[in-house]
Amino acid sequence: MIERKAPEKNGSLREVAIQAAQVAAAGLGGLLFYSLGVPAAWLSGATAVIVVLGALRVGRPLARPVADAGMLLSGVVMGAGITPQALQAIGRYPLSLVVLAVAVFAITAASALYLVRVTGWRRDDALLASVPGALTTVMAVAVDRGAAVGPIAVVQSVRLLALVAVLPSLVSLVGGGAGGALRGEGEALAGPVAFAVTVALGLLVGLAFERLRVAAPLLLGGTLASAVLHGADLAPGVPPPAVAALSFVLVGVHIGERMRGIDGRALLRTLPAALGSLAVGLAVAGAFAAMSAAIARVGLADALVAFAPGGLEAMMVLALVLHLDPLYVGLHHLARFLGIGFLLPMLFMRRG
Repeated sequence: MIERKAPEKNGSLREVAIQAAQVAAAGLGGLLFYSLGVPAAWLSGATAVIVVLGALRVGRPLARPVADAGMLLSGVVMGAGITPQALQAIGRYPLSLVVLAVAVFAITAASALYLVRVTGWRRDDALLASVPGALTTVMAVAVDRGAAVGPIAVVQSVRLLALVAVLPSLVSLVGGGAGGALRGEGEALAGPVAFAVTVALGLLVGLAFERLRVAAPLLLGGTLASAVLHGADLAPGVPPPAVAALSFVLVGVHIGERMRGIDGRALLRTLPAALGSLAVGLAVAGAFAAMSAAIARVGLADALVAFAPGGLEAMMVLALVLHLDPLYVGLHHLARFLGIGFLLPMLFMRRG
């Protein structure tokens, strides 16, 4: 008679332990940065720890449900910060969005020109590496075109990580942000029932967005649900600071994992090109950000993050961490993401 063995649970328990350990390590990185007064401490500290762990080949990719939870909670925290004053200011944004459209073309062209003329990249590779954000679309087009996928991924990933590291300090220099303060500190907190309802509604909206293939569905779902419930005074108060810190740590882990799997030698070979194109792109973005700040009558700090050539989720959460206007920043990054996602495949199809 053959004995049936009970299902092995050691493997799954070990995976849970590894996931918990790396999130805890990321949290300690955030706590260290917070104690040192580093801007956007919980986000940037967690990202830094995961980049180091990835370089040491330690840890695992963050489980999808955990990453989704971070995005959802970040959205809930973000939506609680959308004020009636911010909604009234939307009328000033259309012209700023036109400036953004021109900026995207200018950033891409200037960065690509640098990569072609200074570092000798092929034109298609340079264009794809220079597109500000929309990494999934960029990599899909790169594979389809037979482009240099590895170097393109390095340039895109280095740009995102550098922005997360540099932008908080830059925002502080121009007088924006709120130092290391967390959302919820010194504010009336949401009750447990109101908070649970907001999270549940955000999850439902996020899942609906996911079915519709909307970018960053859970982040946007949590933001929309939270903004509506807070605006209608159905869920007063903001999420506890500990929830905000946890969500930022999880998003930081998600961002840091962009470097996992990238070959170290390839990274070193491509790093000068990546940093050079980043500097060019940031200079162009800064000029257009100053223009938008004057048009939309927002702070230069808000405009710098709104025009930064980084990923949708990362830049929206960075705006939240720095206590910037989440509506202004979010609308600009969402418009940029949708525009790139629609136009980039068509551009390379026509170039065929």
